[in-house]
Amino acid sequence: MDIAEIDPTLRAAAKRLPKMNLENRFLLALAGRSGALMRGRRVDSVEREIVRDGDLRLRVYTPARPTGAALLWIHGGGLVLGAAAMDDVLCGETALETGATIVSVDYGLAPKHRFPRAIDDCFAGWQWLQTNAVGRNLDPQRFAIGGQSAGGGLAASLVQRVHDAGHPLAAQWLFCPMLDDRTAADRRLDERDHLIWNNRSNLVGWTSYLGDERVGAPTLPPYAAAARRTDLTGLPPAWIYTSDIELFHDEDIAYARRLKAAGVDVELDVVPAAPHGFEAWAADSALAEGLLDRARAWLAERLRP
Repeated sequence: MDIAEIDPTLRAAAKRLPKMNLENRFLLALAGRSGALMRGRRVDSVEREIVRDGDLRLRVYTPARPTGAALLWIHGGGLVLGAAAMDDVLCGETALETGATIVSVDYGLAPKHRFPRAIDDCFAGWQWLQTNAVGRNLDPQRFAIGGQSAGGGLAASLVQRVHDAGHPLAAQWLFCPMLDDRTAADRRLDERDHLIWNNRSNLVGWTSYLGDERVGAPTLPPYAAAARRTDLTGLPPAWIYTSDIELFHDEDIAYARRLKAAGVDVELDVVPAAPHGFEAWAADSALAEGLLDRARAWLAERLRP
């Protein structure tokens, strides 16, 4: 990708980003283990708890003035990287600005933990939220699920699973979600070297999670890849953002259109000239601040009493 394609306000930050070859198995393993070393950051006026319940690991953010609403959040990292700690500021500031209590899940990463481990961990986080709702004065009618990148894809799959289990959901909040393994299977997309997350890394992520034989296969098990679900009827209102120059643009647009066609209320935010996940690595930019303001305003409206 040519730097000239990127919004001028993001170019300096983009040039500082490290390059990582996830096709190198040693580097992939090293990067996966690095999540355990991440140190979080606290946000003023937000209490942060670290909860361990058996194998379940959560971070819970409670604002000084909670409204009784809640968001289950899922971090990104291509299914092979990352940790809940890296989203401490995003979760803390979202809790502060919306009044929602936020529960962030540390799920098992591939390739050590393959499907369905990640989605099972996320569902366990959802069950913990349900079980602890009364004790924390939370209203299960005002619960949402959200995530970024791979976490956005897991969030979309979790929404489907929670819907099928009969639980009410107020909203789904999807940041540049990784929804469709068939993108990774399309080797023509390797030609364009998308910044941050290209299709070669995408193939590593999906094959690490699903296994080589499943990526791009005619069918997948339920909740393995959100875009594979054929019936989207009855899913909760969705906010989806993507960029016009990122790898996931087409799959995100297609999913938003299918949701709308199924009668789901969808707010689609397409950011021009912004590489994948810019709101995380260029969080201080006006473009990122504007996106987060719009996203939080939408979420707060959906979580009102």
